[in-house]
Amino acid sequence: MNTPVSSTAKESSPRLRLAHRCSAPTSPAKNLTFYNKVIWITGASSGIGSALARHLAAQGARLILSSRRIEKLEQLRTELINSLQHQVFQLDLEQPEALYTRVQNAISDWGPIDILINNAGIAQRSRVLETQLAVDRRIMEINFFGTVAMTKAILPSMVARGAGQIMTVGSVAGKIGSQTRSSYSASKHALNGYMDSLRAEVWHNGVHVQLACPGWVNTDIGKGALDGDGNALADKVGTIDFGISAEDCAQDIATALLMHRDETIIGRGWVRMAPALKRIFPSLVNRIMRRKVYR
Repeated sequence: MNTPVSSTAKESSPRLRLAHRCSAPTSPAKNLTFYNKVIWITGASSGIGSALARHLAAQGARLILSSRRIEKLEQLRTELINSLQHQVFQLDLEQPEALYTRVQNAISDWGPIDILINNAGIAQRSRVLETQLAVDRRIMEINFFGTVAMTKAILPSMVARGAGQIMTVGSVAGKIGSQTRSSYSASKHALNGYMDSLRAEVWHNGVHVQLACPGWVNTDIGKGALDGDGNALADKVGTIDFGISAEDCAQDIATALLMHRDETIIGRGWVRMAPALKRIFPSLVNRIMRRKVYR
């Protein structure tokens, strides 16, 4: 297998560095933090993933950073606290069939994963009648099947150890659909149902399955969103400047991990209220969403 790893691999064995946590001194205070935890973050090269990496590295975690963009990952790694104890791993969720073996081999090299954060995904900005079926399939392939494949690759080792956390970054769009987000919303709805079922299956194995549902977050995800023909919008869409910061979102996700919350809604105002209102007053929320057309 030809697995891309950090350029510092020769400086120190990844197995030794990541396994070092087993012999590191612990204390009750450190057990309540991410200190010495091995955390794998997908979609780590930008946005929420990058903010999570910075936050968790500052808390003493040992990170495996994944995305398609190896150069961005290397740059991020060098900027993190204790940069030499982190690894990069090039990963494309659009190829889920090849993912399982590669991830299994990585775990064999680096040792067990304490926390998996499924953060990678792709957005959409197009109306249903203008969206090709191939675009719908691609969004589901990356957001849903890619995340499922990643989870299945790491889950067996967690079950065998009787410990682990799987945090999936979903979306408020996975609770409430809106115009021009049909496939994206569908992929996040699918993840909600999948992770709920998985949680019910593996709780007795010591594995905690969690879900974070952010609303508007000020990142560049819109620039990579697909239009109806499958093209990235690039500079046609700016940042979501009215959303919360990626750093605030990362902080809320980290808190949810520490508190072992099954599910957390992240955002402010309407974003926080909307999922609950949808359950209680579905017709009202449906009428509101008919009028809302987001960029």
